[in-house]
Amino acid sequence: MDVDTIRELVIARDRADLGALHGNSAVLAGGTWLYSEPQEHLERLVDITALGWPSLSVTPEGLEIAATCTLAELEEVGAGEWPAAALFAQAGRALVASHKIRRVATVGGNVCLALPAGAVLAALTALDGTAVVWTAAGGERRIPLSRFVLGPGRTVLGVGEVLRSVIVSDAALRARTAFRKIALTPLGRSGAVVIGRADADGGCAVTLSAATVRPIVLRFGTLPSHSDLSATVMGLDPAVWYDDPHGAPVWRRHVSALLARDVVAELGGVRS
Repeated sequence: MDVDTIRELVIARDRADLGALHGNSAVLAGGTWLYSEPQEHLERLVDITALGWPSLSVTPEGLEIAATCTLAELEEVGAGEWPAAALFAQAGRALVASHKIRRVATVGGNVCLALPAGAVLAALTALDGTAVVWTAAGGERRIPLSRFVLGPGRTVLGVGEVLRSVIVSDAALRARTAFRKIALTPLGRSGAVVIGRADADGGCAVTLSAATVRPIVLRFGTLPSHSDLSATVMGLDPAVWYDDPHGAPVWRRHVSALLARDVVAELGGVRS
């Protein structure tokens, strides 16, 4: 749709151009959400797609995913050497977005919108991704994605800060993973997304999302028993369970516990 409050479009070609991000401004990359509804508080957009960031870079740390990387590009990461990369395509399908949207929508947008149903955010959090943030003062800070989101639509980003990339370690990408999603309707918005990860050292992490106001990572020294896992999920603060027309908190908590059992069983060699 038209966003008729915009008075200025800044094409950022170097980092100095990001100084335009103040007041009633917003970052523009894919724009699939930005142009989906009125943005009456915005007067300026700063387009970061001309900064020339490589979408995907293999580094000594692992895989660096640019904020401007599209969801379609992320889904193409091969799962041969990195089995956990299969999560990227699974997360893309969980969004129930068309191929047209996934070719334009960006990883940075999915992460920074901080929506409970942000499945790419969930997958990257499940892989212990680290957000690389460019600060307004010209510096850089790194934040674990598990601490990046504060709640629906809220992140730790300050005024003038931009998400540059997300780094996922080689070790996390080599882990075994399991993915489950449930919704109230076959093609509906996710009511719960649960991702399990088993590391080479025997550790296990279970990430709850869509059902929660932000991704919640539960960590265990080994694969937990059904009773321990259920007790951990059911014992979470009631305030973490999301409430909207796509699922009541009580239902979300219940199905999250069931899906968590499924992913841990799969990690243990039992496919439900």
